[in-house]
Amino acid sequence: MLDIKWIRENPEKFDEAMQKRGADFISSTILALDEEKRKKQFLIQELQAKRNKLAQDVAMAKKSGQDAASLFEESKTINVELDKVSKHFLMDQVLDEMLLTIPNLPHESVPFGSSEEENIEIENFGTPRNFSFLPKSHDELGEKLKMLDFDQSALMSGARFSTLSKGLARMERALSNFMLDVALENNYEEVSPPNLVKSEAMKFSGQLPKFSEEAFCTTDGYWLIPTAEVSLVNLVAKKTLNEADLPMRFTAYTPCFRREAGSAGKDTRGMIRQHQFKKVELVSITTPEQSQAEHERMTNVACEILRRLELPFRKILLCSGDMGFCAQKTYDLEVWLPSQAKYREISSCSNCGDFQSRRAAIKYKTKDGKVNFAHTLNGSALAVGRTLVAILENYQNEDGSISVPKTLLNYMSGITKIA
Repeated sequence: MLDIKWIRENPEKFDEAMQKRGADFISSTILALDEEKRKKQFLIQELQAKRNKLAQDVAMAKKSGQDAASLFEESKTINVELDKVSKHFLMDQVLDEMLLTIPNLPHESVPFGSSEEENIEIENFGTPRNFSFLPKSHDELGEKLKMLDFDQSALMSGARFSTLSKGLARMERALSNFMLDVALENNYEEVSPPNLVKSEAMKFSGQLPKFSEEAFCTTDGYWLIPTAEVSLVNLVAKKTLNEADLPMRFTAYTPCFRREAGSAGKDTRGMIRQHQFKKVELVSITTPEQSQAEHERMTNVACEILRRLELPFRKILLCSGDMGFCAQKTYDLEVWLPSQAKYREISSCSNCGDFQSRRAAIKYKTKDGKVNFAHTLNGSALAVGRTLVAILENYQNEDGSISVPKTLLNYMSGITKIA
């Protein structure tokens, strides 16, 4: 959530930032509501001061034996007016709800653009394999191995679900353990958090109200996490941390649940875009001074996983119009898929600045006793299903078998091939 004081002091910069984000918010509309809210707050304070003064006058009148009837009547009138003004929350609600739906401001280093076509490639790693045969798609490979099922999964759960078995199920587990180990090597603290959270936790992490239609909600009001970022950010919600303890780094391997409401017709086959998937998530809590360096560090952890798996990928700096709602700066990692002959997103690493911290009241105390909002960062390291897709396609053999990447051999008990 943005600081209303900053909007008040920088209306032109706010309008420029919203234009870069492709958002329709205008400072004049927000500030008009803010002005009305401040007038109401001033009126409440003024009425409270009058009421307190009248209470003193009544006490003095009684003490001196004077008639206080008129003072009582005036006090009743003020109480009625105060009650009426205090209960008029509509304006406050409109402003608060609007602030919750305004996207984060792009960092000054983020390029201006309206779509993914204007993203910038920062680095490119590895060379796509030159196949001596026509490479198959991951879903065709998995189904022919009889280790990836869509039909029976659709029968039990509907579209956009799949079931892994045998060697592929084992490789999924191997990948998750490998990814967690790389995170632990880089001083992340492993966490096994709740996968069901309350609405407040979703709001604190920026999922609500913006993405309510893309998330799954139970009949009793719990939400299935769309990413472990929700749970990990909420580990420090409503806390004041010590500066000496920052940065704090958390990692978790969890199932994730998304309706994919805005992706009708996209990636309907295969495992690229599913309602349920597994992911290893990274979250960091830092001071403002640390967050830019931490963003580079976090992205490098995700890159290291792909490098060790020897998968061709590229690092992309997202433009202002393609970033996620909470992000002020985002790097996407895109892995090469031979069957599509193009790179596809496998990780997104974002610096959110103090955007989530203001929603979740995540603060830290400096050495000199000042209390500031912390910065939060999150990244996928990696989306396990999409990594499995990339291995299936990049490590496929002409006979339909899948070679196991060298770095996973110890996690697969030395099995070198899935067939």
